[in-house]
Amino acid sequence: MYAAVDESPNHIPAVNLARIDPQYYRQEVSTPANIAMQKPGTVVVDPGNRFLYVVEDGGTSMRYGVGVGRDGFAWSGDATIHDKQAWPKWFPPKEMMERQPETAQYANGMEGGVKNPLGARALYLWQGNKDTLYRLHGTNEPASIGHAMSSGCIRLLNQDVIDLYNRVPVGAKVIVLPAQDPNAQYVDYGAGAPAPATAQIAAAPL
Repeated sequence: MYAAVDESPNHIPAVNLARIDPQYYRQEVSTPANIAMQKPGTVVVDPGNRFLYVVEDGGTSMRYGVGVGRDGFAWSGDATIHDKQAWPKWFPPKEMMERQPETAQYANGMEGGVKNPLGARALYLWQGNKDTLYRLHGTNEPASIGHAMSSGCIRLLNQDVIDLYNRVPVGAKVIVLPAQDPNAQYVDYGAGAPAPATAQIAAAPL
């Protein structure tokens, strides 16, 4: 499952599982009660517990371990997958270049590859006709899975984001639960609507 992957010219190394808590390995699980009402194919991100679920038929879900945004960079609400890209190009947003001037060298984009912070795949989340700047993407830092250390986006192991990329289509619904209350019952506030009383900031794609 986490063996090396050759996608010439890019080579993804095998994951050193000794550095990752086994609960964050990709696995099929019973769908948690608080999201059990979601339709199969829905993607649910639980930042508080560092999990991403793809809801399946029959009361099960595929669960992935994720890395999440640091305090102050959280985003939650409903979105759809607007686009998917393999080995995406990375553009640091203006806010990131102001915080981290060294990223300005990539103002015109960093080509996709194993050193790219977006990893092997990226799924781009939009609310209606607006880009949230929030991404589900791979990572070149496998040890970050299970931790809060990104600038807001959700990162998965490259092997896992490839699986997710192949599993969910463009147009799939994505729900990002509030990090401060991951076990709250999900309430649908309408298509594309954010959950109330949650931080709604433009998360930098990292």
